[in-house]
Amino acid sequence: MKQNKLLVVDDEHLIRWSLEQNLKKQGYEVISAGAGEDALRLVREEQPDLVLLDIQLPGISGIDVLEKIKEHDEDIIVIMVTANSGLENAVKAMRLGAYDYVSKPFNLEELSIVVRKALDSSDLKQEVVRLRTETKKNGPPNIIGNSRHVRSLMDVLDKVARSEASTVLVQGESGTGKELVAKWIHYSSNRAEKPFIAINCAAVPASLLESELFGHEKGAFTDAKANKKGLFELADGGTVFLDEIGDMEMGMQAKLLRFLEDRSFRRIGGGRVFTVDVRIISATNKDLHKSIEERTFRNDLYYRLQVIPIMLPSLRERKDDIIPLASHFISLFNRDFNKKVQGIDSMAERMLTEYNWPGNIRELKNVIERAIILGNNDTLLLEHLPLEIVAKTSVPAGESASSFRLPPEGIDIEEVERDLIRQALEVTEWNQSKAAKKLNLGIDAFRYRMKKFGYLK
Repeated sequence: MKQNKLLVVDDEHLIRWSLEQNLKKQGYEVISAGAGEDALRLVREEQPDLVLLDIQLPGISGIDVLEKIKEHDEDIIVIMVTANSGLENAVKAMRLGAYDYVSKPFNLEELSIVVRKALDSSDLKQEVVRLRTETKKNGPPNIIGNSRHVRSLMDVLDKVARSEASTVLVQGESGTGKELVAKWIHYSSNRAEKPFIAINCAAVPASLLESELFGHEKGAFTDAKANKKGLFELADGGTVFLDEIGDMEMGMQAKLLRFLEDRSFRRIGGGRVFTVDVRIISATNKDLHKSIEERTFRNDLYYRLQVIPIMLPSLRERKDDIIPLASHFISLFNRDFNKKVQGIDSMAERMLTEYNWPGNIRELKNVIERAIILGNNDTLLLEHLPLEIVAKTSVPAGESASSFRLPPEGIDIEEVERDLIRQALEVTEWNQSKAAKKLNLGIDAFRYRMKKFGYLK
Protein backbone atom coordinates (compact mmCIF):
# COMPACT_ATOMS: atom_id res chain seq x y z
CA MET A 1 0.00 0.00 0.00
CA LYS A 2 1.26 3.45 -0.90
CA GLN A 3 2.67 5.55 1.97
CA ASN A 4 1.18 9.04 1.78
CA LYS A 5 3.63 11.94 1.89
CA LEU A 6 2.60 15.00 3.96
CA LEU A 7 4.16 18.48 4.03
CA VAL A 8 3.77 20.51 7.24
CA VAL A 9 4.26 24.28 6.81
CA ASP A 10 4.40 26.41 9.98
CA ASP A 11 6.87 29.03 11.19
CA GLU A 12 6.61 27.83 14.82
CA HIS A 13 9.21 25.11 15.36
CA LEU A 14 7.37 23.43 18.26
CA ILE A 15 4.12 23.10 16.29
CA ARG A 16 6.03 21.74 13.30
CA TRP A 17 7.85 19.17 15.43
CA SER A 18 4.65 18.11 17.23
CA LEU A 19 2.77 17.57 13.97
CA GLU A 20 5.68 15.70 12.41
CA GLN A 21 5.95 13.26 15.33
CA ASN A 22 2.20 12.67 15.54
CA LEU A 23 1.74 12.07 11.82
CA LYS A 24 4.80 9.82 11.51
CA LYS A 25 3.35 7.59 14.24
CA GLN A 26 0.29 7.14 12.01
CA GLY A 27 2.43 5.81 9.18
CA TYR A 28 2.80 8.90 7.03
CA GLU A 29 6.02 10.14 5.45
CA VAL A 30 6.36 13.72 6.75
CA ILE A 31 8.48 16.63 5.55
CA SER A 32 8.28 20.20 6.84
CA ALA A 33 9.05 23.83 6.07
CA GLY A 34 9.07 27.01 8.16
CA ALA A 35 8.45 29.50 5.37
CA GLY A 36 6.39 29.80 2.20
CA GLU A 37 9.34 29.83 -0.21
CA ASP A 38 10.71 26.60 1.28
CA ALA A 39 7.25 25.05 1.11
CA LEU A 40 6.91 25.79 -2.61
CA ARG A 41 10.34 24.32 -3.30
CA LEU A 42 9.40 21.11 -1.45
CA VAL A 43 6.08 20.92 -3.32
CA ARG A 44 7.97 20.99 -6.62
CA GLU A 45 10.68 18.55 -5.53
CA GLU A 46 8.76 16.11 -3.33
CA GLN A 47 5.21 16.16 -4.78
CA PRO A 48 3.42 15.63 -1.42
CA ASP A 49 -0.09 14.16 -1.35
CA LEU A 50 -1.27 16.64 1.28
CA VAL A 51 -0.06 19.98 2.69
CA LEU A 52 -0.89 21.28 6.18
CA LEU A 53 -0.41 25.00 5.58
CA ASP A 54 -0.41 27.77 8.18
CA ILE A 55 -2.05 30.96 6.94
CA GLN A 56 0.20 33.29 8.96
CA LEU A 57 3.71 32.87 7.54
CA PRO A 58 6.67 35.24 7.35
CA GLY A 59 7.33 36.56 3.86
CA ILE A 60 4.94 35.07 1.35
CA SER A 61 1.57 34.43 3.02
CA GLY A 62 -0.19 31.07 3.34
CA ILE A 63 -2.91 32.27 0.95
CA ASP A 64 -0.31 33.08 -1.72
CA VAL A 65 1.38 29.72 -1.13
CA LEU A 66 -1.99 27.99 -1.60
CA GLU A 67 -2.55 29.76 -4.92
CA LYS A 68 0.88 28.76 -6.22
CA ILE A 69 0.44 25.15 -5.06
CA LYS A 70 -2.84 24.90 -6.95
CA GLU A 71 -1.23 26.44 -10.05
CA HIS A 72 1.50 23.78 -9.84
CA ASP A 73 -0.82 20.81 -9.18
CA GLU A 74 -4.51 21.26 -8.44
CA ASP A 75 -4.78 17.67 -7.14
CA ILE A 76 -2.53 18.28 -4.11
CA ILE A 77 -4.76 18.44 -1.03
CA VAL A 78 -4.24 21.55 1.12
CA ILE A 79 -5.61 21.90 4.65
CA MET A 80 -5.21 25.39 6.08
CA VAL A 81 -4.21 26.00 9.72
CA THR A 82 -5.45 29.28 11.14
CA ALA A 83 -5.87 31.17 14.39
CA ASN A 84 -9.51 31.75 15.36
CA SER A 85 -9.11 35.39 14.34
CA GLY A 86 -8.23 34.36 10.83
CA LEU A 87 -11.52 32.82 9.75
CA GLU A 88 -12.02 35.36 6.98
CA ASN A 89 -8.77 34.20 5.39
CA ALA A 90 -9.84 30.58 5.92
CA VAL A 91 -13.02 31.19 3.92
CA LYS A 92 -10.93 32.81 1.17
CA ALA A 93 -8.65 29.78 1.20
CA MET A 94 -11.62 27.44 0.73
CA ARG A 95 -12.67 29.43 -2.31
CA LEU A 96 -9.15 29.07 -3.73
CA GLY A 97 -9.34 25.28 -3.48
CA ALA A 98 -8.33 24.36 0.09
CA TYR A 99 -9.91 21.08 1.18
CA ASP A 100 -10.65 22.27 4.75
CA TYR A 101 -9.23 24.31 7.59
CA VAL A 102 -8.48 23.69 11.26
CA SER A 103 -8.21 26.34 13.93
CA LYS A 104 -5.43 26.83 16.46
CA PRO A 105 -5.12 25.54 19.07
CA PHE A 106 -6.08 22.28 17.37
CA ASN A 107 -6.81 18.82 18.73
CA LEU A 108 -4.29 16.36 17.27
CA GLU A 109 -6.88 13.56 17.14
CA GLU A 110 -9.38 15.74 15.27
CA LEU A 111 -6.67 16.93 12.89
CA SER A 112 -5.72 13.30 12.17
CA ILE A 113 -9.33 12.53 11.24
CA VAL A 114 -9.48 15.50 8.85
CA VAL A 115 -6.21 14.36 7.22
CA ARG A 116 -7.45 10.78 6.82
CA LYS A 117 -10.79 11.90 5.36
CA ALA A 118 -9.02 14.18 2.89
CA LEU A 119 -6.70 11.40 1.72
CA ASP A 120 -9.60 8.93 1.45
CA SER A 121 -11.47 11.45 -0.70
CA SER A 122 -8.41 11.83 -2.92
CA ASP A 123 -8.05 8.03 -3.21
CA LEU A 124 -11.69 7.79 -4.33
CA LYS A 125 -11.14 10.45 -7.02
CA GLN A 126 -8.06 8.60 -8.27
CA GLU A 127 -10.04 5.34 -8.39
CA VAL A 128 -12.74 7.05 -10.43
CA VAL A 129 -10.08 8.30 -12.85
CA ARG A 130 -8.59 4.80 -13.05
CA LEU A 131 -11.98 3.26 -13.78
CA ARG A 132 -12.71 5.85 -16.46
CA THR A 133 -9.36 5.14 -18.13
CA GLU A 134 -9.95 1.40 -17.86
CA THR A 135 -13.38 1.77 -19.41
CA LYS A 136 -12.05 3.80 -22.34
CA LYS A 137 -9.50 1.07 -22.93
CA ASN A 138 -11.57 -2.04 -22.37
CA GLY A 139 -15.21 -0.98 -22.75
CA PRO A 140 -18.03 -2.56 -20.73
CA PRO A 141 -17.41 -5.84 -18.86
CA ASN A 142 -17.92 -9.05 -20.79
CA ILE A 143 -21.10 -11.04 -20.15
CA ILE A 144 -20.30 -14.67 -21.04
CA GLY A 145 -22.85 -16.95 -22.67
CA ASN A 146 -24.92 -17.49 -25.79
CA SER A 147 -27.96 -19.25 -24.37
CA ARG A 148 -31.48 -18.07 -25.15
CA HIS A 149 -31.64 -16.45 -21.70
CA VAL A 150 -28.43 -14.48 -22.22
CA ARG A 151 -29.37 -13.34 -25.72
CA SER A 152 -32.70 -12.07 -24.38
CA LEU A 153 -30.95 -10.38 -21.44
CA MET A 154 -28.42 -8.63 -23.66
CA ASP A 155 -31.22 -7.24 -25.83
CA VAL A 156 -32.85 -5.71 -22.74
CA LEU A 157 -29.55 -4.37 -21.36
CA ASP A 158 -28.70 -2.70 -24.67
CA LYS A 159 -32.05 -0.89 -24.71
CA VAL A 160 -31.68 0.19 -21.06
CA ALA A 161 -28.12 1.47 -21.58
CA ARG A 162 -29.18 3.60 -24.55
CA SER A 163 -32.23 4.96 -22.73
CA GLU A 164 -32.50 7.81 -20.24
CA ALA A 165 -34.16 5.55 -17.65
CA SER A 166 -33.06 6.87 -14.28
CA THR A 167 -34.04 3.86 -12.14
CA VAL A 168 -33.42 0.18 -12.85
CA LEU A 169 -34.16 -2.79 -10.59
CA VAL A 170 -32.10 -5.96 -11.10
CA GLN A 171 -33.41 -9.09 -9.39
CA GLY A 172 -32.00 -12.58 -9.23
CA GLU A 173 -30.51 -15.19 -6.93
CA SER A 174 -27.21 -14.61 -5.17
CA GLY A 175 -24.26 -15.08 -7.51
CA THR A 176 -26.11 -14.46 -10.78
CA GLY A 177 -24.05 -11.36 -11.65
CA LYS A 178 -26.21 -8.41 -10.64
CA GLU A 179 -23.29 -6.01 -10.18
CA LEU A 180 -21.75 -7.12 -13.49
CA VAL A 181 -25.05 -6.27 -15.22
CA ALA A 182 -25.13 -2.87 -13.49
CA LYS A 183 -21.59 -2.12 -14.69
CA TRP A 184 -22.48 -3.24 -18.23
CA ILE A 185 -25.42 -0.82 -18.31
CA HIS A 186 -23.28 2.04 -16.99
CA TYR A 187 -20.24 1.52 -19.21
CA SER A 188 -22.38 0.99 -22.31
CA SER A 189 -24.30 4.23 -21.72
CA ASN A 190 -23.52 7.90 -22.28
CA ARG A 191 -22.67 8.03 -18.55
CA ALA A 192 -19.56 5.86 -19.02
CA GLU A 193 -17.19 8.81 -18.55
CA LYS A 194 -18.71 9.55 -15.14
CA PRO A 195 -18.33 7.56 -11.89
CA PHE A 196 -19.88 4.16 -11.18
CA ILE A 197 -20.10 3.77 -7.41
CA ALA A 198 -21.47 0.67 -5.67
CA ILE A 199 -22.60 0.23 -2.08
CA ASN A 200 -23.96 -2.84 -0.31
CA CYS A 201 -26.96 -1.65 1.70
CA ALA A 202 -26.83 -4.76 3.89
CA ALA A 203 -23.17 -4.27 4.80
CA VAL A 204 -23.48 -0.68 6.07
CA PRO A 205 -25.15 -0.11 9.47
CA ALA A 206 -28.48 1.71 9.14
CA SER A 207 -27.13 4.57 11.27
CA LEU A 208 -24.30 5.20 8.76
CA LEU A 209 -26.07 4.55 5.45
CA GLU A 210 -27.69 7.98 5.28
CA SER A 211 -24.29 9.66 5.69
CA GLU A 212 -22.75 7.36 3.05
CA LEU A 213 -25.44 8.22 0.51
CA PHE A 214 -26.14 11.90 1.26
CA GLY A 215 -22.99 13.05 3.08
CA HIS A 216 -22.83 15.26 6.15
CA GLU A 217 -21.60 18.64 7.32
CA LYS A 218 -18.84 19.15 9.84
CA GLY A 219 -20.30 18.96 13.36
CA ALA A 220 -23.54 17.25 12.25
CA PHE A 221 -22.90 14.50 14.83
CA THR A 222 -20.20 13.44 17.27
CA ASP A 223 -17.77 11.91 14.75
CA ALA A 224 -18.41 14.41 11.96
CA LYS A 225 -15.03 16.14 12.12
CA ALA A 226 -15.13 17.38 8.51
CA ASN A 227 -17.54 17.91 5.64
CA LYS A 228 -18.17 14.73 3.69
CA LYS A 229 -19.68 14.29 0.25
CA GLY A 230 -22.09 11.38 -0.11
CA LEU A 231 -22.11 8.86 -2.93
CA PHE A 232 -24.94 10.58 -4.78
CA GLU A 233 -22.90 13.79 -4.88
CA LEU A 234 -19.67 12.02 -5.89
CA ALA A 235 -21.44 10.09 -8.66
CA ASP A 236 -23.12 13.14 -10.23
CA GLY A 237 -23.59 12.42 -13.92
CA GLY A 238 -22.90 8.71 -13.40
CA THR A 239 -24.46 5.69 -11.73
CA VAL A 240 -24.98 4.56 -8.13
CA PHE A 241 -25.47 0.82 -7.64
CA LEU A 242 -27.50 0.02 -4.51
CA ASP A 243 -26.87 -3.67 -3.88
CA GLU A 244 -29.09 -5.63 -1.46
CA ILE A 245 -31.72 -2.87 -1.56
CA GLY A 246 -34.19 -5.31 0.00
CA ASP A 247 -32.27 -5.11 3.29
CA MET A 248 -32.56 -1.33 3.63
CA GLU A 249 -34.44 -0.36 6.80
CA MET A 250 -37.80 1.39 6.49
CA GLY A 251 -36.70 4.85 7.69
CA MET A 252 -33.92 4.97 5.12
CA GLN A 253 -36.33 3.76 2.43
CA ALA A 254 -38.47 6.85 3.03
CA LYS A 255 -35.45 9.14 2.62
CA LEU A 256 -34.39 7.36 -0.56
CA LEU A 257 -37.92 7.72 -1.94
CA ARG A 258 -37.83 11.47 -1.34
CA PHE A 259 -34.49 11.68 -3.16
CA LEU A 260 -35.85 9.75 -6.14
CA GLU A 261 -38.67 12.25 -6.59
CA ASP A 262 -36.41 15.00 -7.96
CA ARG A 263 -32.80 13.84 -7.28
CA SER A 264 -32.33 16.56 -4.63
CA PHE A 265 -31.11 16.22 -1.04
CA ARG A 266 -29.44 17.93 1.89
CA ARG A 267 -26.35 16.65 3.63
CA ILE A 268 -26.93 15.62 7.23
CA GLY A 269 -26.69 18.77 9.35
CA GLY A 270 -26.72 21.06 6.31
CA GLY A 271 -29.23 23.49 4.85
CA ARG A 272 -28.04 23.70 1.26
CA VAL A 273 -30.05 21.69 -1.27
CA PHE A 274 -28.00 19.69 -3.78
CA THR A 275 -29.47 18.43 -7.04
CA VAL A 276 -27.67 15.70 -8.97
CA ASP A 277 -28.12 13.67 -12.13
CA VAL A 278 -27.52 10.03 -11.27
CA ARG A 279 -28.92 6.77 -12.55
CA ILE A 280 -29.92 4.47 -9.68
CA ILE A 281 -29.51 0.75 -10.32
CA SER A 282 -30.81 -1.31 -7.41
CA ALA A 283 -30.40 -5.03 -6.90
CA THR A 284 -31.77 -7.69 -4.58
CA ASN A 285 -32.09 -11.45 -4.27
CA LYS A 286 -35.22 -11.04 -2.15
CA ASP A 287 -38.83 -11.40 -3.25
CA LEU A 288 -39.84 -7.76 -2.83
CA HIS A 289 -43.53 -8.57 -3.27
CA LYS A 290 -43.28 -10.80 -0.22
CA SER A 291 -41.33 -8.11 1.64
CA ILE A 292 -44.11 -5.63 0.84
CA GLU A 293 -46.70 -8.05 2.24
CA GLU A 294 -44.55 -8.46 5.37
CA ARG A 295 -44.29 -4.65 5.60
CA THR A 296 -40.51 -4.63 5.50
CA PHE A 297 -40.35 -2.88 2.12
CA ARG A 298 -42.31 0.15 0.94
CA ASN A 299 -44.75 -0.42 -1.87
CA ASP A 300 -44.25 3.11 -3.28
CA LEU A 301 -40.47 2.73 -3.28
CA TYR A 302 -40.72 -0.59 -5.11
CA TYR A 303 -42.69 0.95 -7.97
CA ARG A 304 -40.33 3.92 -8.10
CA LEU A 305 -37.28 1.63 -8.35
CA GLN A 306 -38.60 -0.81 -10.91
CA VAL A 307 -39.30 1.59 -13.75
CA ILE A 308 -37.09 -0.82 -15.72
CA PRO A 309 -37.20 -4.32 -14.12
CA ILE A 310 -34.53 -6.88 -15.06
CA MET A 311 -34.73 -10.50 -13.87
CA LEU A 312 -31.49 -12.49 -14.10
CA PRO A 313 -31.73 -16.24 -14.77
CA SER A 314 -30.08 -18.69 -12.42
CA LEU A 315 -27.17 -20.75 -13.75
CA ARG A 316 -29.28 -23.93 -13.69
CA GLU A 317 -31.66 -22.19 -16.14
CA ARG A 318 -28.84 -21.49 -18.59
CA LYS A 319 -26.88 -24.77 -18.54
CA ASP A 320 -25.59 -24.14 -22.08
CA ASP A 321 -23.48 -21.33 -20.61
CA ILE A 322 -21.79 -23.38 -17.86
CA ILE A 323 -18.87 -24.66 -19.94
CA PRO A 324 -18.22 -21.31 -21.70
CA LEU A 325 -18.20 -19.66 -18.25
CA ALA A 326 -15.91 -22.35 -16.83
CA SER A 327 -13.53 -21.90 -19.79
CA HIS A 328 -13.54 -18.13 -19.21
CA PHE A 329 -12.61 -18.61 -15.55
CA ILE A 330 -9.89 -21.11 -16.49
CA SER A 331 -8.29 -18.47 -18.73
CA LEU A 332 -8.64 -15.89 -15.96
CA PHE A 333 -6.99 -18.05 -13.28
CA ASN A 334 -4.34 -19.34 -15.66
CA ARG A 335 -3.12 -15.74 -15.83
CA ASP A 336 -3.49 -15.13 -12.09
CA PHE A 337 -1.70 -18.32 -10.98
CA ASN A 338 0.65 -18.83 -13.93
CA LYS A 339 -0.98 -22.14 -14.89
CA LYS A 340 -1.54 -23.67 -18.35
CA VAL A 341 -4.81 -25.58 -18.11
CA GLN A 342 -6.02 -26.00 -21.69
CA GLY A 343 -9.42 -27.64 -21.31
CA ILE A 344 -11.89 -29.72 -19.30
CA ASP A 345 -12.07 -33.52 -19.20
CA SER A 346 -15.36 -34.87 -20.64
CA MET A 347 -16.42 -36.46 -17.33
CA ALA A 348 -15.66 -33.28 -15.40
CA GLU A 349 -17.53 -31.31 -18.05
CA ARG A 350 -20.57 -33.55 -17.59
CA MET A 351 -20.48 -33.13 -13.81
CA LEU A 352 -20.22 -29.34 -14.11
CA THR A 353 -23.17 -29.26 -16.52
CA GLU A 354 -25.44 -31.55 -14.47
CA TYR A 355 -24.81 -29.88 -11.10
CA ASN A 356 -27.55 -27.43 -10.05
CA TRP A 357 -25.24 -24.60 -8.85
CA PRO A 358 -27.19 -23.14 -5.90
CA GLY A 359 -24.50 -20.46 -5.65
CA ASN A 360 -24.76 -19.73 -9.37
CA ILE A 361 -21.87 -18.07 -11.27
CA ARG A 362 -20.07 -17.08 -8.07
CA GLU A 363 -19.99 -20.73 -6.95
CA LEU A 364 -18.74 -21.86 -10.38
CA LYS A 365 -15.98 -19.27 -10.28
CA ASN A 366 -14.88 -20.47 -6.81
CA VAL A 367 -14.88 -24.11 -7.95
CA ILE A 368 -12.72 -23.33 -11.01
CA GLU A 369 -10.33 -21.23 -8.92
CA ARG A 370 -9.88 -24.11 -6.46
CA ALA A 371 -9.37 -26.61 -9.29
CA ILE A 372 -6.73 -24.44 -10.97
CA ILE A 373 -4.85 -23.92 -7.70
CA LEU A 374 -4.84 -27.59 -6.65
CA GLY A 375 -4.51 -29.26 -10.05
CA ASN A 376 -1.20 -30.11 -11.70
CA ASN A 377 -2.47 -31.21 -15.12
CA ASP A 378 -3.02 -29.37 -18.36
CA THR A 379 -6.64 -30.56 -18.24
CA LEU A 380 -9.22 -29.97 -15.52
CA LEU A 381 -10.18 -33.45 -14.30
CA LEU A 382 -13.05 -34.87 -12.27
CA GLU A 383 -10.74 -35.39 -9.31
CA HIS A 384 -10.12 -31.62 -9.19
CA LEU A 385 -13.80 -30.92 -8.48
CA PRO A 386 -15.16 -30.68 -4.92
CA LEU A 387 -16.70 -33.89 -3.58
CA GLU A 388 -19.98 -32.03 -3.07
CA ILE A 389 -20.39 -31.59 -6.84
CA VAL A 390 -19.48 -35.20 -7.61
CA ALA A 391 -21.76 -36.56 -4.87
CA LYS A 392 -24.77 -34.46 -5.90
CA THR A 393 -24.52 -35.10 -9.63
CA SER A 394 -26.24 -38.10 -11.19
CA VAL A 395 -24.06 -40.61 -13.04
CA PRO A 396 -25.36 -41.80 -16.45
CA ALA A 397 -26.40 -45.43 -16.82
CA GLY A 398 -23.56 -47.78 -17.62
CA GLU A 399 -20.95 -45.75 -15.75
CA SER A 400 -19.58 -46.37 -12.29
CA ALA A 401 -21.60 -44.88 -9.45
CA SER A 402 -18.31 -44.30 -7.67
CA SER A 403 -16.98 -41.92 -10.29
CA PHE A 404 -14.61 -40.01 -8.03
CA ARG A 405 -11.07 -41.26 -8.53
CA LEU A 406 -8.66 -41.02 -5.63
CA PRO A 407 -5.51 -39.36 -6.98
CA PRO A 408 -2.31 -41.47 -6.78
CA GLU A 409 -0.81 -39.19 -4.16
CA GLY A 410 -3.90 -39.54 -1.95
CA ILE A 411 -5.89 -36.72 -0.33
CA ASP A 412 -6.00 -34.99 3.03
CA ILE A 413 -9.48 -35.80 4.40
CA GLU A 414 -9.22 -32.87 6.83
CA GLU A 415 -8.71 -30.51 3.90
CA VAL A 416 -11.69 -32.03 2.10
CA GLU A 417 -13.88 -31.51 5.17
CA ARG A 418 -12.59 -27.94 5.62
CA ASP A 419 -13.36 -27.23 1.95
CA LEU A 420 -16.91 -28.60 2.21
CA ILE A 421 -17.61 -26.47 5.29
CA ARG A 422 -16.31 -23.38 3.47
CA GLN A 423 -18.34 -24.09 0.34
CA ALA A 424 -21.54 -24.68 2.31
CA LEU A 425 -21.04 -21.33 4.06
CA GLU A 426 -20.30 -19.51 0.80
CA VAL A 427 -23.30 -20.82 -1.16
CA THR A 428 -25.65 -19.97 1.75
CA GLU A 429 -24.02 -16.56 2.35
CA TRP A 430 -22.78 -17.71 5.76
CA ASN A 431 -26.19 -18.79 7.07
CA GLN A 432 -25.09 -21.50 9.48
CA SER A 433 -28.45 -23.31 9.66
CA LYS A 434 -28.79 -23.54 5.88
CA ALA A 435 -25.13 -24.55 5.49
CA ALA A 436 -25.57 -27.34 8.07
CA LYS A 437 -28.60 -28.68 6.16
CA LYS A 438 -26.62 -28.74 2.91
CA LEU A 439 -24.14 -31.14 4.54
CA ASN A 440 -26.85 -33.10 6.38
CA LEU A 441 -25.39 -32.08 9.75
CA GLY A 442 -27.03 -30.89 12.96
CA ILE A 443 -26.32 -27.28 13.80
CA ASP A 444 -24.16 -28.22 16.83
CA ALA A 445 -22.07 -30.64 14.78
CA PHE A 446 -21.70 -28.03 12.04
CA ARG A 447 -20.61 -25.30 14.47
CA TYR A 448 -18.12 -27.73 16.03
CA ARG A 449 -16.52 -28.13 12.59
CA MET A 450 -16.62 -24.37 11.99
CA LYS A 451 -14.63 -23.87 15.21
CA LYS A 452 -12.33 -26.74 14.32
CA PHE A 453 -11.35 -25.14 11.02
CA GLY A 454 -11.24 -21.56 12.26
CA TYR A 455 -14.48 -20.29 10.69
CA LEU A 456 -16.02 -19.53 14.10
CA LYS A 457 -14.28 -17.95 17.07
